[in-house]
Amino acid sequence: MQQGTRKTANTYREIAYAFAAIALGLALGSVVSAARAVFEALLWPALAFLLYATFLQIPLRRLLDGLRDLRFLSALLFGNFVVIPPIVALMLALLPADPAIRLGVLLVLLVPCTDWFLTFTHLGGGDLGRALVATPLLLIVQLLLLPVFLALFAAGSEIGGPALDQVALAFATIVLVPLALAFWSERHKRARALLGRAGASFARLPEALLALVLFLIAASQAEAAAAALFLSLPALVLFLAYLAVALALGVVLTRLWRLPARSGRALVFSFGTRNSFVVLPLALALPEPLLEAAVVIVLQSFVELIGMLVYIRIVPRLLPDEEGVKQF
Repeated sequence: MQQGTRKTANTYREIAYAFAAIALGLALGSVVSAARAVFEALLWPALAFLLYATFLQIPLRRLLDGLRDLRFLSALLFGNFVVIPPIVALMLALLPADPAIRLGVLLVLLVPCTDWFLTFTHLGGGDLGRALVATPLLLIVQLLLLPVFLALFAAGSEIGGPALDQVALAFATIVLVPLALAFWSERHKRARALLGRAGASFARLPEALLALVLFLIAASQAEAAAAALFLSLPALVLFLAYLAVALALGVVLTRLWRLPARSGRALVFSFGTRNSFVVLPLALALPEPLLEAAVVIVLQSFVELIGMLVYIRIVPRLLPDEEGVKQF
């Protein structure tokens, strides 16, 4: 009972820190506009460090076990690339005919997250090992299918090869580099000893780094976020609806595929989180008539942040641990 109470208190603390970080970032970014470029430059290394600290929470040498879980991987791919795209296409009916808004929604909702979804999976009690194994697969498949989805759902809007190269570069920077460093830290005797001495304080580092990342996003995108509230209210409704649909889809597929609870939680967080970090540069590179797509993506990232804080609280209740199940 005490352990459950302590975990609940920790969750509330994480949520409070996250909201405080967002509020402080928005306030500071609005007042000190000259510093926004600095905040944006700090965002990527902060995100990479967050993932490095997150990767160190799991035994990375056992990750190959996750590749054998074909049930989890098939549910993940089926939900993200077979079920979700037509749902998103149908939800476009909630939007005005503005091509920039529609393109922004398509860019951000058609591709699953490959970075901080890992952190939220960890905080929400999901199977971080299987989520990590799936991340490169998610990236490869979305790079192949994004042009196809855009051709189907956004005829006339072109995202060229150089833009997709930016996505691959972003992934390498904020996922592969931290992952390689985490492997090195596990194998290096002095690094393991240092981490061992850090103990519980290091285990709580992802919470602090997540708050820092949220602060940097809010501070660097304060102006765009304010504009988004006035320009893209229909998109706001759509993003809220999407979070509810993604949650329901994750629970349903967990039941249909008979996945363990922790694998199911990772599934839900994958469906709920989208690749706003890596598609935002694509939108910013669009020609002037379509630049509002970037505003829509910024809006989605803020809605998603709040949604994930809710997910952290309710997903473990919807998918409680089963006794006797061996966890990865």
